[in-house]
Amino acid sequence: MSEEKKSLNFIEQIIEEDLKTGLNPEKLRFRFPPEPNGYLHIGHAASICLNFGLGEEYNAPVNLRFDDTNPAKEEQEYVDAIKKDIQWLGFEWDQELYSSDYFQQLYNWAILLIKKGKAYVDDQTSAQIAEQKGTPTKDGEDSPYRNRSVEENLELFEKMKKGDFDEGSHVLRAKISMKATNMLMRDPIIYRVLKRSHHRTGSDWNIYPMYDWTHGESDYIEQVSHSICTLEFKHHRELYDWFLDQVYDENKLRPKQREFARRNLSYTVMSKRKLLQLVEEGIVNGWDDPRMPTISGLRRRGYTPKAIRDFSETAGIAKRDNVTDIALLEFHIKNELNKTAPRVMAVLNPVKLVITNYPEGKEEILIAENNPEDENAGTREMPFSRELYIEREDFREQANKKFFRLKLDKEVRLKSAYIIKANSVIKDENGEITEIHCTYDEDSRSGSGSEASKRRVKGTIHWVSIPHAIPAEVRLYDRLFTDEAPDSHKDKDFKEFINPDSLKIIDNAFVEPSLKPAKIGDQFQFQRLGYFNVDDDSTSDKLVFNRTVPLRDSWAKQNK
Repeated sequence: MSEEKKSLNFIEQIIEEDLKTGLNPEKLRFRFPPEPNGYLHIGHAASICLNFGLGEEYNAPVNLRFDDTNPAKEEQEYVDAIKKDIQWLGFEWDQELYSSDYFQQLYNWAILLIKKGKAYVDDQTSAQIAEQKGTPTKDGEDSPYRNRSVEENLELFEKMKKGDFDEGSHVLRAKISMKATNMLMRDPIIYRVLKRSHHRTGSDWNIYPMYDWTHGESDYIEQVSHSICTLEFKHHRELYDWFLDQVYDENKLRPKQREFARRNLSYTVMSKRKLLQLVEEGIVNGWDDPRMPTISGLRRRGYTPKAIRDFSETAGIAKRDNVTDIALLEFHIKNELNKTAPRVMAVLNPVKLVITNYPEGKEEILIAENNPEDENAGTREMPFSRELYIEREDFREQANKKFFRLKLDKEVRLKSAYIIKANSVIKDENGEITEIHCTYDEDSRSGSGSEASKRRVKGTIHWVSIPHAIPAEVRLYDRLFTDEAPDSHKDKDFKEFINPDSLKIIDNAFVEPSLKPAKIGDQFQFQRLGYFNVDDDSTSDKLVFNRTVPLRDSWAKQNK
C-alpha cells in the first residue's frame, strides 16, 4: 500500500473498497443532514468537514438535507443559521433539501408497509409500549393490536393523518420482531400524531415520521451512496437496512450507512438540549455567545474557518468515542493568527506613566512592525508623548530578581520606543499608585542605529500614548466550565461546573490610535496579551474587542 493509502481514514478506506468492487465513481454522493432544532457546534463541524471534504476529494456532490420531522422543536431561524455556518466554513452544497420534501412519499411507503402486513396502528400509551419492549436480556411482548387486519390499520392510519386522534393516542409501528436482540428492531414506531405547525408545510400534516424511518428512505430517494453518521447510530444500522429492504429497487443505488465517533471537546458540552438550557436560562447571551462551542459563537470569538478545518483534520476520524483537548483547537487558531494578525498595543489595566525629562508638549511618530512573521505586513506609525498608559501589572515598587518588568531604580524598554528608568510614584489616599514618574534615555530609541538603541535591558513592556489613546471595551472570555467533562457526573448537574470567571468585561481599556478604523471581525494580536477581534457590538463611537485566546494557556499551568 502506498504512503497515500496508509494515510486514509477508515471512511475513505470503505469508499475506496467500494470503488474497487464495482461502485461507479459517478454514483458517489454524500450528505450532511442536520436537524434544525439549534445552532451547529464544533462537533457538527467534524461531520461537515468529513462529508464536504469527501465531496471535494472525490469530486462528488454533497447534499444539505434538513431533518425537519419534529415541528415542536424546529425553526426557520435554525435553518438560516446552519446554512450561514456551512458557507462560512467554506463549503457549498449541491442541493438544499428537506425531509419534509418527502412527507408524501414516506406516507405512501408507510401505506405499502401496512398493505404488506409489516406495519400496524397501536393504541397503547408510550409507557405501555416501552414496558412491552422488554430489556436487552428479556424478550419483548407483542402488542394486543399487533395482529389487526390490513383494512383496520389503513382506516386508523387515515384517521391519524386527518387529525381525528389526540397526540400520543395512536402510533404506527413496524412489525418486525419483539424478540429481536437489537432492541431497536422490536416493532419501532414509524409515525406519531403531532398537531403542530411545520416551518415549511404549515398545518398540512397531523402525523410526522420518526427519524429512523425518514433517514434511510431520504438517503435512498436522493441516491446518497454513503450515509455517514455518528457512532450513536451504529445500532440503528440494522433498522436502516430493514427499512430500505421494504422499498429497495435493484435498479437503483442502495445507500450504505457507516459510523464514526462524534467530536467531544473538553471543558464544554455538546448536547444541543443542554446548550439550549444555557441560552434559555440566560447563563450565556444567546447561541452566538463567544463562550459557546457553536460555530457562530466561535466565529464571534474570532476563530476562523481555516482554524476549525485544520482542527478537524488534526483531530481525525475515529471509530471510538473520545474527548479532544480544547487546547488543540486553541493551538490551531494561535498558529494561524500568529502568521496573519497585525500586532498592536493595548492597555487593559492602565496606570499613568510620566516621562519627566521628555519635553512637555512634544510628540513624535515612531515606526513599528505590523507582524514580524509576515515580511509583507509592513509597518505602522505610532504616536509617542510624555504621558503614557502602561499595564498596572507591569510595575512594582519592589520586586525580586525574577521580575523583569518596571520597578523603582530599574530600566525596561518601551516596546518600539525608548529605554526608561522608574524614579518615583504618586499615590492616592488609599495608597494606590496613580502615577509612575520615570526618565528616558533620549538616544535609545528603537531602530535609530545609535549605540544606546542597541543597549540591552531585560524587560520590554507595551504602552499607549495618553493624548492619542482610544478608549475601548474588552471582553476577556475564558472556558465556560471549570471541569474537563462537565456532563459526565451522574450525581451532579452540568451547570454546577459553570466557570464564574468565564467572562470579565473591562470598560476602561485603551488601544493605540491605528485601531480607530477597525471593523467588526478584524483580528489583532494585543502584544503580550493575546489575540483579539472586533465584536459585533462595536460601533463607530465605541470599539468592543473579544479575546479569542490568550498567548499562553493559563489552564495548563493550573493543571501541572
